[in-house]
Amino acid sequence: MVAGSPALWASQPASAAHDATGYPSRPVRIIVPVAAGGSADKLTRLVAERLTALWGQTVVVENVAGASGTIGAARVAKAPADGYTLMQQGEGITLNAILFNQLPYRTDEAFTPIIKAVVNPQILVVNPGTGIRSFADYLARAKAQPGTLTLALPGNGGIAHVAHELLAQQTGAQVNYIPYSGGGPATLDVLAGHANATLITLAAVTDHVRSGKLRALAVTTPYRSQALPTVPTMAEAGLPGFAVESWQGFFAPAGTPPGIVEKINRDIQTVLSMPEVHARLEEMGFKVAGGSAADLAASLKAERPRYARAIQTAGITLR
Repeated sequence: MVAGSPALWASQPASAAHDATGYPSRPVRIIVPVAAGGSADKLTRLVAERLTALWGQTVVVENVAGASGTIGAARVAKAPADGYTLMQQGEGITLNAILFNQLPYRTDEAFTPIIKAVVNPQILVVNPGTGIRSFADYLARAKAQPGTLTLALPGNGGIAHVAHELLAQQTGAQVNYIPYSGGGPATLDVLAGHANATLITLAAVTDHVRSGKLRALAVTTPYRSQALPTVPTMAEAGLPGFAVESWQGFFAPAGTPPGIVEKINRDIQTVLSMPEVHARLEEMGFKVAGGSAADLAASLKAERPRYARAIQTAGITLR
């Protein structure tokens, strides 16, 4: 299976404005393929609320978690290509196509890119009760006591998993991975002390870090987040050159009329540019991205070989 096939992602038809006439004339559903409470869910609900006001039609967010996001994606792949069922997804759409031997859909044929909404760091956080105070402390314990630290993963084989495997390969740190159905459940277990740490989208835990309920150790991007500017990058904290940036965006079933895709893209960009929305996303830890459907298609094509190499080197497999 090939994710982000150049033949597909580059083959979206030219503009056809009449395709969007009267759209939407009834409620629109956005499938979030992870559990409620995480960053993907927060982003989607914020966008859905503003689209509801803009369109005069209810935009419903539905969480369909399981199997690293592939259950929700399969539901969207089988939905009518009419713009009334959309999907929130990020780099997981590429990762799953690499990691799974079989999926109930062909990634390179099932979805139409709409927009890359935001980019964001992954952040390593721990429960303060661990006594770990810095990224150096974390690495030292993970190397001195291999497998004793428990790391809650917001999805098996997701970007956090890939990023931590790259970290482990570079440092020799070994932890016990515990996969969850999304960022929300993973965060709750770290807060409760049932797991020691999580590597997760920064926007999912900013409030908990600010309140002191979680201790932030480092972010995966080569730049610090404006939302948590005192948290160092992993490169600054001892891993020169380390950089992983995740993103979140929106898709429709393949075959959705191009005029509808363009309207959704345009209206989501309108939402993202609203001062109060932009400020809220930045406060959460996201960086607004935007751009055209073609921009997202190009990003999908570019990221696949990079992640394929990383997964192969790290030896990550799913069935």
